[in-house]
Amino acid sequence: MKKLFILSGISLILMSCDANYSTYPVRTNYPASGSGNSAMSTEREYQELIKTYKPETAAVLTDLLNEDSPDNPRTSISVENKSPCNMVLTVSGNGFFKKIPIASGKVGYTMVPKNQNYKLSGMLCNSSYQSTKFITTSYAIKISN
Repeated sequence: MKKLFILSGISLILMSCDANYSTYPVRTNYPASGSGNSAMSTEREYQELIKTYKPETAAVLTDLLNEDSPDNPRTSISVENKSPCNMVLTVSGNGFFKKIPIASGKVGYTMVPKNQNYKLSGMLCNSSYQSTKFITTSYAIKISN
């Protein structure tokens, strides 16, 4: 059963890959949430990020296939966007910050250092998502509106 779950997760990750990704820039000039139409702001931010975002597909797949090797100081976070809207997920923790564009119906993922608290946040079809999780092993969630 665990292998079926892992294979399903791998399939979802591979389906969300796009060959148009390149390097990931750090941007700080996005509109603040609450300014204007937040769905439009999120879509603009998504469109900007998707142009340059580089997913960590190989590292995430290795993490999932090795079932969270205790030797690896990092683990994966994957988020499935089950809503009809594109979103930008912000993952932040102690010394870690990343914005992940996730298309409607797709999966976004990243590698993070283990044994830390992370704040996951984003806008999803004009609804705010916020969660804080202590990550010790691979973590997967589905978000819908």
